[in-house]
Amino acid sequence: MSRMAAPKANSAALLRPGTAAPAVPPAFHPPVASGSARLGLGSSAQIAAVLVLMLAGLAAVSGANGYYVFVLANVALLAIVGIGLNVLQGLTGHVSFGHVGFYAIGAYTVAILTTKAGWSFWAAWPVAAALAGVTGALLALPALRVRGPYLAMITIAFGFIVEHGVIELRELTGGQNGIMGIVAPAMPFAASGEKAMAMLAIVTAGIALALFAWLSRGSWGAAMRAVRDSETAAESVGIDPLVVKTMAFALSAVAAGAAGGLFAPLSGFVTPSTFGFGQSILFVLVVVIGGAGSVAGPLAGAIIVALLPELLASLEEYRLLFFGALLLVVLWAAPEGAVGTWQRLRMRWSRRKGAAPAPSAPLPSAMAATAATPATASPIGTRTRHALVAERLVMQFGGVRAVAGVGFDTAPGRITSLIGPNGAGKTTVLNMLSGFYRPSSGRFRLGEEMLEGLASYVIARRGVARTYQTSQLFGSLGVEDNVVLALQRGALGPLFGAARFAGNAQRARARALLEFVGWRGRADTPAADLAHVDRRLVEIARALATDPQVLLLDEPAAGLSREDKDRLAALLRRIADAGIGLLLVEHDMELVMGVSDRVVVLDAGQLLAAGTPAEVQADPRVRQAYLGESLAAPEAVRLRPAPGMAEEMLGVGALVAGYGAEPVLHGIDLQVRAGEVVALLGANGAGKSTLMRALAGLHRPVQGGIHLQGRELAQLAAELIVRQGLVLVPEGRQVFAELSVIDNIRLGAFRQPQDREARVAEMFERFPRLRERQDQRAGLLSGGEQQMLAIARGLMSKPRILLLDEPSLGLAPKIIAELFAALDALRAEGMTILLVDQMASLALALADRAYVIEGGRIVAQGTAQEIAADDALARAYLGVQEAQPQLA
Repeated sequence: MSRMAAPKANSAALLRPGTAAPAVPPAFHPPVASGSARLGLGSSAQIAAVLVLMLAGLAAVSGANGYYVFVLANVALLAIVGIGLNVLQGLTGHVSFGHVGFYAIGAYTVAILTTKAGWSFWAAWPVAAALAGVTGALLALPALRVRGPYLAMITIAFGFIVEHGVIELRELTGGQNGIMGIVAPAMPFAASGEKAMAMLAIVTAGIALALFAWLSRGSWGAAMRAVRDSETAAESVGIDPLVVKTMAFALSAVAAGAAGGLFAPLSGFVTPSTFGFGQSILFVLVVVIGGAGSVAGPLAGAIIVALLPELLASLEEYRLLFFGALLLVVLWAAPEGAVGTWQRLRMRWSRRKGAAPAPSAPLPSAMAATAATPATASPIGTRTRHALVAERLVMQFGGVRAVAGVGFDTAPGRITSLIGPNGAGKTTVLNMLSGFYRPSSGRFRLGEEMLEGLASYVIARRGVARTYQTSQLFGSLGVEDNVVLALQRGALGPLFGAARFAGNAQRARARALLEFVGWRGRADTPAADLAHVDRRLVEIARALATDPQVLLLDEPAAGLSREDKDRLAALLRRIADAGIGLLLVEHDMELVMGVSDRVVVLDAGQLLAAGTPAEVQADPRVRQAYLGESLAAPEAVRLRPAPGMAEEMLGVGALVAGYGAEPVLHGIDLQVRAGEVVALLGANGAGKSTLMRALAGLHRPVQGGIHLQGRELAQLAAELIVRQGLVLVPEGRQVFAELSVIDNIRLGAFRQPQDREARVAEMFERFPRLRERQDQRAGLLSGGEQQMLAIARGLMSKPRILLLDEPSLGLAPKIIAELFAALDALRAEGMTILLVDQMASLALALADRAYVIEGGRIVAQGTAQEIAADDALARAYLGVQEAQPQLA
């Protein structure tokens, strides 16, 4: 087959329905702010307001009495700790309930050094902050390898360890009695004592706010948000997530230690009871109530948390109850916090007041371009690039060998496609080549440089870029910020420097890359708001920003329309022509065969074939892997005359479903009659599993009807559809791994508990292997046994129609034959089955009728014999123009 004709770069691009050509070329867009500014991180108005508030605080302290001085100082201390926690929680998304430990370290360090070592406060205070920061970095190394509640438990434990540690170290810390007589330093040209410390705390809070603004607007702040959004994608652009998270933890600990160092001379004494767990809760409340991620959030939170108890002094015993209720209200009504909610409401009000009249023509799609747009010059640098060579790669997970001795190379300027049926090991190979899996054996190199065993972010810096099957953009950053961050290749520059990240040269290069891949939208568009097809383009631009030698693409065409796939093919060819080697994993055979220079085929983790597209299409081993042509059907499973015209059990009409702007299913019509076995065939990514999930109620369709014996199911919840008798045995078995075999089977009767134990006995008769393993954990069963268990569990629901999604996936031929013999027995008993299976020959041997689906549309239907003789079957799987599958 000749290579697909790729659209010319200067041809008119497809406009989505309801769009028009842009009236203004992209070059005329006004300069856009970085994603940090878009999120309200460090805007000029915010900083000005904070400065005014800081000056007001200093003026209030100078004229207030001792009590109110202490209250204002407490606001400033809470703000300092909150700003530090905002780095950890607002930027990296990690919550710590143990920051009172760092607060205590700072306080006790200043207390010990000033009272027992004779140091001045000005010497002791930086040491206290530094010691807290070092402790935070050391704690982060083990703590940040876990997430969620496990991280919270580690930080809580740390807080308790510090609290009880100062009790036990009596000689140093004074035990329960603490340390008394801590003297506040005198400040030149300012008041002394409490007023001096309060002013110092306010000034420190202002400096901390400014540092946070600079941090959040620079490369480090963007990297922290990127790690929060997707650690995997962050590694693929050269960022080491552990370093970034450790830095965030250390900075937050420095802030807490600095605040603790101010608290000691402010109060004049420190005791262990001052640093209890309740104080950590208040620190977290400062960030949550004020608004995580915004500059002014911790300050607003500190004012609320510090002043509310003073306003409600008569309700002191209900303070924690009140704060708990306040937290629930904030999380429910204003999850962005006070500042975030105010910004959202202000933006909404601004739109309503200053909204321009609706344009006469619809706005263009981000991918749209005018016919007059000239071909974009390549922004990809010209340099010597090397081949990525894999040699005898093996990947073993326990007793399962996912990849067995695979070797191939990806040459510069060439497109190599890696194809194979589900479970062949394609994504596992990509994960090894990009460093996310360490090969069990074998090696791979880029030119002469060996890469196996290196971390994924190191491999990315060496020149191996990656995109993902499910797009993993940094959703909290803008489109342009995603690309600019990747341009750094992990070299993030100064911690508080924003000039490099916001520099004109970096921004211009990012825009050039976005234009090269075909992005025509606004550069400040939040990546989280992009349509599916646009996410694909931006992810490719981000990968190209790392200046790779090799680009690995995992199913980039998934979910794209035919026209967008043509545009993708043209883009891949442009990238290859620029000298970059491409390794493409893709299930769209028309795209693969049209754009590839070389095709490598995997099956069950082994190298099956390699060659040009035409050679691979003609290889009988490839046809067997995709169509199961030479796999003999078990004796019990043979074609037999189709049953007569029985009543319709399941009817699907004009069904449309998808996961984004572009539907996956386009007007599906099919029918299943009582007692029939109907096969649904097609290549990976054709929409078969989406259809099965839509039928089972796990994915709600956009439009169309689903009827089971005349009853509409399209709007019913999944559990109600099971009750109606439409039962799905999902792809991948999905047994309850921690439960025993017999408990898995019993759970299948949850909606149909009558005569449950009798039906359990029936399942053991049908699948004798399950009887032998009935008390064994389901997760320890072999793949074939798990598939039998999944079918038995489905049958326990008393299905009127059984939906089987890829039952043979990943099974050995002998087990497949045994499984299909059991399915044939079900058929003989009159069970109605809708079957999706990658083994087309076996599925047709079992089926009465079949449908072939391609690109979310039914392209052929008929009896099993008719479909077996139809060229549409091989065309759907391999993109060939003729096929002669032979049924056993």
